[in-house]
Amino acid sequence: MMRLSLLVAAALTLAPTARAAEHEGAAYIAEHGYDGPRTCETCHEGTARKFLDTVHWKHASKVTNVEGLDQKQEWGMKNRIYTFCNGNDVVNNLKEIPANAQGKTKLTGCNSCHPGNHLSDVGSTGPEAQQAIDCLVCHSSKYDFSKRKPYKTASGQVAMGQDRSVEAARAVGKPTVKACMTCHEAAGGGPLVKRGFAYDAEHDVHAAKGMTCVDCHKARDHRIPTGFDPNNWANDGLRLACADCHPGRPHHDQAYDAHLERIACQTCHIPGAGGAVAKDFTRWTRLETGFWEPSTIGRGPSEAMPAYAWFNGTVVNQPHLIGPKGSRGDPKSKVFPFKIYEGKAYFDQRSGQLLAMDFAPPTASGDTLAGVASAARTMGLKDVKPVPGWQTIYFANSHLVTREKALTCDKCHVPSGGRLDFQALGYSRAEIERRRLMSASLWFDRLHEKELKKDE
Repeated sequence: MMRLSLLVAAALTLAPTARAAEHEGAAYIAEHGYDGPRTCETCHEGTARKFLDTVHWKHASKVTNVEGLDQKQEWGMKNRIYTFCNGNDVVNNLKEIPANAQGKTKLTGCNSCHPGNHLSDVGSTGPEAQQAIDCLVCHSSKYDFSKRKPYKTASGQVAMGQDRSVEAARAVGKPTVKACMTCHEAAGGGPLVKRGFAYDAEHDVHAAKGMTCVDCHKARDHRIPTGFDPNNWANDGLRLACADCHPGRPHHDQAYDAHLERIACQTCHIPGAGGAVAKDFTRWTRLETGFWEPSTIGRGPSEAMPAYAWFNGTVVNQPHLIGPKGSRGDPKSKVFPFKIYEGKAYFDQRSGQLLAMDFAPPTASGDTLAGVASAARTMGLKDVKPVPGWQTIYFANSHLVTREKALTCDKCHVPSGGRLDFQALGYSRAEIERRRLMSASLWFDRLHEKELKKDE
């Protein structure tokens, strides 16, 4: 599933990284060595215990904005089933897969990005779990990622390696872009697959200014604020939005600022999407290594056209659709851009529910039904009858922000081929005609004036 894994390092070097000055504990570490969180807690007492209650450790949380979920349970990568991954930390736990036709095997699993040692795994608690936390994978600017790979212990357990070197520990600071992107954009089968999100000066205005991920996603006790995303359910209970940094009327243009009431900032300032746009988990592709991976069609950063829909922060959750809820008549809704992803997988013919897939059998042999059967056994499901089907998922389009290439009036308000389908968004033909929503007469004079000023 990692056909593009050799490109990960190259992709990540595109992102700017902050050079961390030696922190106050560097001298202590040089003298006493580094013993993981136990050393960190010499100054940051209680931090490890608190970290165990964050999404980064639990891969799940209470979710209040998605329809049809049991509010008493926590949901996230730990237990969700959806067609971008088509599995979760339970059925695709880090493990050794069977040997393929060439006699090769490997250690792999969905939770390989978990910031622990896997011996204390997703959601674990207690002193051993606290000491298993890989603090440096996020906080060291000199972390050696070649050490962070799975291996077998002397007792045969699968563990995840960590760089706990003194050199890495002495280079601690705020997380760099590379630290975030290593997991958040190398997931899903390779670099730039999940969202096609390249955080560099070419693709994002914030990166061009030298900003890092944590300049916007400012953590509180390791709880990370996020936006609302139909695809991303688990959260730390903290939210952020463009207006947190760009309040009021940021355009100094009455016509543009008037759009803010019903049009999200992302709609104009993120005109492209990227990453995988479709996967087929019912038919895997054989690689030169002899391993197999889901057949995937992807696009580079900003190469895909977003879809536009009303969104009020709540989510439609159906077997064949995960998407935004909202409407023009809902005052809490705004028009947002979304990356559309479609995944083909197996559904239970009797219940209609999406079935999980254990990736170990198909990775070794391409036998997808064996993967479904293995996952069903793990989950205690009996008498399932898998049939292929498609699921559509709306991903929030929240990065790749541009100022120079932001959409202008002539990209939406045109007779045909415009970005927005006004009728699908709830505008009648009569209103479209009356308000000239699809005509150059709405904007020609003001846009022409702006262009004349550019030429002066």
